[in-house]
Amino acid sequence: MKEELSFFEAVNSRRSVRIFDQEGSFDHEIVKTCLEAAILSPNSSNLQLYQFIRVPESSPLKDQLAQLCMRQKAAVTARELVVVVTRRDLWKSRAEANYQYIKNTVQNQSEKKQKQALSYYGNLIPKLYSKFPGWTIIKKLIAWWVGMKRPMVREVSETDVRISVHKSAALASMTFMLGMKAAAYDTCPMEGYDSKRISKLLNLPKAAEICMIIGCGKGIPEGVYGKRFRLPVSSFIYDL
Repeated sequence: MKEELSFFEAVNSRRSVRIFDQEGSFDHEIVKTCLEAAILSPNSSNLQLYQFIRVPESSPLKDQLAQLCMRQKAAVTARELVVVVTRRDLWKSRAEANYQYIKNTVQNQSEKKQKQALSYYGNLIPKLYSKFPGWTIIKKLIAWWVGMKRPMVREVSETDVRISVHKSAALASMTFMLGMKAAAYDTCPMEGYDSKRISKLLNLPKAAEICMIIGCGKGIPEGVYGKRFRLPVSSFIYDL
């Protein structure tokens, strides 16, 4: 096991590396360990609507996948590619899993709190995630009407739900990449790929969407394209 970096060391040294070493060894078990850590990331309503598809260098699909990533060097030279997939379509089974967990396992809550939690997964989540014609308009009208009287969540449309699912997948992806850096490996999150052909190549369900594809390996100096540039901290952080 390589010496691990501290959290801030990993954050400060992590870069998007676009060329990975082809000669040295690469421990694919580290990828597994970091993905298991990524699963612990915060996610919307604990529905966990994402999956990680591993495509190591030994896979017959790896070269094809790299080609469909528009032959980006980060994909071609990666020792392993991780395809981060959102699975909004699994909301029913994931909501049911949470419902049963609260019902059968959680013992330290009052009866009132348990009923509220069960209602959340048995009533509110289905209303938010269900899909049928005109439902988004109805939800937005309800949010508008309730919002006239009291604070109300406004992000209730189908697009809002889709964004929320991708947010959760992105949070898990960042945990994974920081974990890889802490283990002295490098990553590169990629956009710029043929999502339709990749979905067919990986035999993804129709409702699945690709959030990003992450190249993994040991970076070489030429793989970092210049010094890091960030705007001043004052452009991002505001104290009220």
